[in-house]
Amino acid sequence: MSRTTRTPRRTALLAALGLITATGATATVLTTTAGAAAAGCKVEYQITNQWNTGFGANVVVTNTGDPVASWTLEWSYGGDQKVTQGWNATITQSGAAVTAKSLSYNGTLATGGSTSFGFNGSYSGTNAVPASFRLNGVTCNGTTEPTTPPTTPPTTPPTTPPPSGGKADNPYAGAKVYVNPEWSAKAAAEPGGSKVANQPTGVWLDRTAAIAGVNGGMGLRDHLDAALAQKGSGELVVQLVIYNLPGRDCAALASNGELGPTEIDRYKSQYIDPIAAILADSKYAGLRIVTTVEIDSLPNLVTNVSGRPTATPNCDVMKSNGNYIKGVGYALNKLGSIANVYNYVDAGHHGWLGWDDNFGPSAELFKTAATAEGSTLANVHGFIVNTANYSALKEDHFTIDDSVNGVSVRQSKWVDWNRYTDELSYAQAMRTKLVSLGFDQNLGMLIDTSRNGWGGTARPTAPGARTTVDTYVNGGRYDRRIHLGNWCNQSGAGLGERPQAAPAAGIDAYVWIKPPGESDGASKEIPNNEGKGFDRMCDPTYPGNARNGNSMSGALPDAPLSGQWFSAQFQELLKNAHPAL
Repeated sequence: MSRTTRTPRRTALLAALGLITATGATATVLTTTAGAAAAGCKVEYQITNQWNTGFGANVVVTNTGDPVASWTLEWSYGGDQKVTQGWNATITQSGAAVTAKSLSYNGTLATGGSTSFGFNGSYSGTNAVPASFRLNGVTCNGTTEPTTPPTTPPTTPPTTPPPSGGKADNPYAGAKVYVNPEWSAKAAAEPGGSKVANQPTGVWLDRTAAIAGVNGGMGLRDHLDAALAQKGSGELVVQLVIYNLPGRDCAALASNGELGPTEIDRYKSQYIDPIAAILADSKYAGLRIVTTVEIDSLPNLVTNVSGRPTATPNCDVMKSNGNYIKGVGYALNKLGSIANVYNYVDAGHHGWLGWDDNFGPSAELFKTAATAEGSTLANVHGFIVNTANYSALKEDHFTIDDSVNGVSVRQSKWVDWNRYTDELSYAQAMRTKLVSLGFDQNLGMLIDTSRNGWGGTARPTAPGARTTVDTYVNGGRYDRRIHLGNWCNQSGAGLGERPQAAPAAGIDAYVWIKPPGESDGASKEIPNNEGKGFDRMCDPTYPGNARNGNSMSGALPDAPLSGQWFSAQFQELLKNAHPAL
């Protein structure tokens, strides 16, 4: 965060710069303007890391004058230093001249207030400190003696220098992925579980208490510290699930959260801000932190509101108050300003958004959220589909263009006029649509394959009979759910493709964001203090509703609350894994 100062009566601002060239060294001076008794600023310029051809810097600005609404800090380098990556300010460079401008959330500085921004840079030869700075167009004419520069380079340069050219195009490429020790221990304790206990899974921050750790479990810092231990000398990805919006998942009671529909301020200050503060700790700068941002929320504002047969009053409330949009925008802005964080926004799945009247409007809504609360499209590294869902990765025995006796596959009861038959085709199409709306050309997609394997003895080995379009589709489809809309603890499901980087065009990775073995929701009402309700879609006796064509739920019996360990489901996932274990 960055802030600056303005003096009264348009008098000049003076800034004192602590000049440093060695890791950890700082110097500060406080000065005021002639004729302005209480105006000025204090600036600390600290090199936090330095290696042969690069360095990291942090700049702290403290306002000792009148309040300001925005700020611009300018300086010029005397050598060939180049700023390559910045955060908490918009930093541009033309030749030797550098300009850092405040962002929407850190431009206002009260008297005595301070903020900071940081950047990585490259250099050759010496890394001399700038000779002068200008604040809001006024030359800072305070003077200070630089600290004596060291005659030798730092003795402990970082083992993994920050990237000199910005974020990796695909954070998963060439990187290991964090194995959650808590999930791994549960999996390993299951019969046969040791076959997958070393697979990486997502860390779910599904309530404020999860940041510090729930019931003696690992908190966010514990996971990041464990990730550093797993990292070694190479690259490592940590996968976090940001999941605590006000009025969360307005259409599914089992995954409701702790925050009421109007508690957007609590979401920002008590949930996102503490997470961002931890992720911004320089201790974790060498990790590639992937955040999957707020699953099961934004698409509800398209599909489950008034005017749709699947309308839910809670979703009307969230559309009206705008807190899904505000929350996602705020999270993207806050987390996206951290150099080593990669935001992936939830984009539903083909069985939710694959119809024409859902697909385009949802993509537009994602853009709206990505540009809310001061965020920009640049804060979105990619999107994730099929999170915690069961849709097949790729259906091999029929395509959307097939027909039987002149009847299109789209007219089958299973496909039901959807444009897509599986998650791979949906993800690639959604990516194309989002790029056309202005998202980055290198936008990456993730597909959660934790539970969409659909293997075992029921897996078809050939297309269905061409008697009718329904016998053709139903006889050949891998996805054995009763209906595409079924989502809770599905019977017959299996582990899917193991996590892997760059498996297909436009796909950054197949991931296991939903930890296999963790329940989707309780089969019956269970009192709890987590805000989780009872959703009949998790009841195996439930005959359905408009969202699943009034079909049976297909849920397994005797399931615990969402997120709790469900041994019977884990065993079924092992049995029906595809590829087989």
